[in-house]
Amino acid sequence: MRDIGHDPLPLLRRHRIRLKSLDDEDTLLPLRSVVHLMEATATEANCGDFGLRMARAHDVSILGPLGVAMQNAWTFKDAIDYTSRFLFLQSPGLVVSYFAKSEFDDRAAEVSIDIVLDPRPPLRQSIDLSLGSAHRISQLLAGEHYKLRAVTLPHTPVVSLAVYQRFFGARVIPGQERASLHIDRATFREKLRSTNPALREIAEDYLSRHFRNPNDSVTSRVRLAIRRTLGVQPARKNDLAGMLGFHPRTMQRRLEAEGSSFEAIKDAVRKELALQYLRETTIPLAKLASMLAFPEHSALTRSCRRWFGAPPSAIRRDLVVVGKNKVTVSKSERELTL
Repeated sequence: MRDIGHDPLPLLRRHRIRLKSLDDEDTLLPLRSVVHLMEATATEANCGDFGLRMARAHDVSILGPLGVAMQNAWTFKDAIDYTSRFLFLQSPGLVVSYFAKSEFDDRAAEVSIDIVLDPRPPLRQSIDLSLGSAHRISQLLAGEHYKLRAVTLPHTPVVSLAVYQRFFGARVIPGQERASLHIDRATFREKLRSTNPALREIAEDYLSRHFRNPNDSVTSRVRLAIRRTLGVQPARKNDLAGMLGFHPRTMQRRLEAEGSSFEAIKDAVRKELALQYLRETTIPLAKLASMLAFPEHSALTRSCRRWFGAPPSAIRRDLVVVGKNKVTVSKSERELTL
């Protein structure tokens, strides 16, 4: 913030983050506070690429023991697998997923990044930071073998796409379902240059024995699976149970024991994604209905009235107060005020 000529202290105080806590690598900060801080900084400093600017300072060392495991993985794909398994060490709200095929480039595989918060605040800068950091770390790990073919954003940028394209050195496609790097499949097969098998075993053993994902519940697994497949294939309970290795009745019993159900989770995922896309993109409503796996545009309208008490067009124009916690949606702030 000081590098762009902006005093950080008032915003840090507003979001209840102590300045001295930033000097301690082991301090845990509330993810929601950090997300709001990112958006507020970009707005008040008139710096629409703030997340990308922060990402330029990141390398694999920010990941601690996970970074050690990644640097000593046998291949780039193994490093991505470590990230998927253990990124919760950075935050339980950060999720990395791997897809063997990219729908935007038939030569690429897809690595997606999501930030899971409910209710879901504006995430433009935090997503940019996460994607930018992933890109920088991938460059460092794979070296000259790293070939990024495309980047997809789940929002519409507030700065020129040229800014993103210069940062990533690849085609950037806004308003898509996932925040993802679409990387040439050959990159994933490449052996990493600095691999040390002994260090890898030590790091993997340390991570496996000392840390267990706190979000590893059936509810969280179903929620993530629905987010991954919504709009790509029908989000049916039986199909999704098979993907997760459950019999449908077993999955439903486990969900009930956790106080949830498949339909309730699916509805909640649709609700948070609808609010995100309506606030942060200009995706046509008909396409948005399809992305959320609604059979028709009118079904999206009915659901928005049920969720938010208003049609999607009013939410997009920021004319309504959304949610039971009286969350104000305002173009002037571009952040949630709880």
